[in-house]
Amino acid sequence: MERDARFLVDLHRDFQPIERDMGQHYLVDNSVLNAAIEMAGELSQKHVLEIGCGPGSLTNHLLRVGARVSAVEVDTGSLEHMNRHFEDEIETGQLHLIEGDALTVEWPKDIDAIVANIPYQISSPLLERMQREIRTIPAVLLVQEEFAERMAMAIGPLDRGPLGLSLWLDYDIEIGRRVPPSCFSPQPRVTSCLIHLQPINRLESLESQVDRRMFRQITSQCFSDRRRKLRNLLKRSPRRISRIPGWHRNRWQDAIRSLQEHPLMDERPDMLEPEEWLVLCTQISEFEA
Repeated sequence: MERDARFLVDLHRDFQPIERDMGQHYLVDNSVLNAAIEMAGELSQKHVLEIGCGPGSLTNHLLRVGARVSAVEVDTGSLEHMNRHFEDEIETGQLHLIEGDALTVEWPKDIDAIVANIPYQISSPLLERMQREIRTIPAVLLVQEEFAERMAMAIGPLDRGPLGLSLWLDYDIEIGRRVPPSCFSPQPRVTSCLIHLQPINRLESLESQVDRRMFRQITSQCFSDRRRKLRNLLKRSPRRISRIPGWHRNRWQDAIRSLQEHPLMDERPDMLEPEEWLVLCTQISEFEA
């Protein structure tokens, strides 16, 4: 029998009960899987990292278009299933299974793209790892719709926040197809969304020397209370400022005092455009004590 998404998922579910705590919601809609492949572009002969392969419904589509796939999976039952039903591709080297936690296991060094239906509970730390280690690699991810909107800052000031601003430094983000719960087995309680991350180095293109950790600390602190003005939010130094070489509480306070007349200091966090955040954070980052 030819492998398809529903067949693979049903085989897996017959063999092993669903672990809902692990976010196991498997895609069974071939049109969504095709949309993910199309969004990723030409994948033939490309080395693709898949995170959380589960029963292999997405893996199967990636292999069909000629990709070489490294699939990370922490669940031993899923790995046993993959070894049984993808034996030929594993033998030829077209598919390589990596057992372990996607947040800590070593990723291949030569990947060309990431395509994954990621477990929703690791979405934020996974993106942090991508930005830290492989931010020049494009990705197509399936995430919760609300999370996708925050990633892309899709609804103006409402979705503007530290997540989207951090990603803006490294990616152009496109929201793709909405995916209703009926496309999964078992069905989640939320609508999902395909999202495409295309690498772009805005620090280089805008000739900014801002420290990335500084940028994240400042935006996270400011968005802790959207109603207050920046001059009040920035009076207190970020909790982890000392982790940035050369920075400490006194230097921070001197830097903020030097910016008291800056017009952006009278704005509230969600009113600043991403470019304005970069200007402000750059000026703080470049302050010499």
